[in-house]
Formats: sequence, C-alpha cells, structure tokens
Amino acid sequence: MSIKSDRWIRRMAKEHAMIEPFQDRQVRQLDAHGRQVISYGVSSYGYDMRVAPEFKIFTNALSAIVDPKAFDARSFVEYEGESCIVPPNSFALARSIEYFRIPRNVLTICVGKSTYARCGIITNVTPFEPEWEGFVTLEISNTTPLPARVYANEGICQVLFFEADADDECEVSYKDKAGKYQGQVGVTLPRL
Repeated sequence: MSIKSDRWIRRMAKEHAMIEPFQDRQVRQLDAHGRQVISYGVSSYGYDMRVAPEFKIFTNALSAIVDPKAFDARSFVEYEGESCIVPPNSFALARSIEYFRIPRNVLTICVGKSTYARCGIITNVTPFEPEWEGFVTLEISNTTPLPARVYANEGICQVLFFEADADDECEVSYKDKAGKYQGQVGVTLPRL
C-alpha cells in the first residue's frame, strides 16, 4: 500500500470524478473581511477538504444520554452560517463541501488541519473505505474551556489516499456490503 501524491489525486479527480468540486491547487486567499482563509485543495500528498455551512451543534438542553444504539436527534441544534461557534468541551457535526467517490483499491485517512488543532479544535473522520461515496460527515470537537469558531467554506481536515498493490485489492468493498452510510448527503447522524 502506498500513499498517493498530488499528481495522482489530480488525475483521479479529473478522470474518475473522485472529488467534486475539486480544487487542483492549494487555495490561500483573503476572505470578505480581509483575513486569511484556512487553506483547502490539493497539497503534496493529500487533499484539504472544506466544511459546508451546515452544522448540528450538540446541546445538553434535554439532559439526554448519548447512545449510539438509540441516538436522540434532539441532542443537536441545527445551524447554518459563515461560521459556527462550538460550545466549550462540546462538539458539532458538519459535512464536507466535496463529494467523494473512493476507488475499490483505495482507503483514506483524514487528519485535522494544524491551524485548528493548535486551537484545541479536533476534527474526527472515520476512514473512507474502498468504493464508499458521499459527502463526509465531520465531527468537530472543541477540547477547550472556551467557545471556539469554525469557518464554513474553508479547510477543515486533510484526506490522505492509500492505494493497495495491484495484487492486494480487497475482496469486499463498502459498496459490496451495502454500507449504511453509502451515498450520504447532508449531516448524517449515527445509524444502526
């Protein structure tokens, strides 16, 4: 298995629509307020995805128990906007702007961007399995005792692509097993 470079990512996006919309270079510009945008697009060995302006912010208003087998959607407040304030020691769910189509011989791992990590904001994303496709649901945790701001339409985490050797393709892909998050749109809550 080998990590893939910017050339491979560009080719796969162009020839196989692996990432849509796709930025073929690292975008670093100023926002409408004259501040530096948190970068997104292709980097040397990854793709910095953006967070869409749709958020589900965790709230403890109902004193519910977080249970992945019986998740209560009322534990979230829905919000749309240019930025999202994540409460102290809490989290928000969001989705990527980009839609991904992962080839059968590829697995991805996502890691948070250092700009956010250095502020105590951690982005968690599970691996994109072979032949998974959809918008990515992102879990954005604020590990600090202060409110934290996350900027929509800007970089949030980096996707690293690993390609299996030609003789080592998986027997069963995510698509083959009809994975429960296949083709997801919007911010997707836990499913069983």
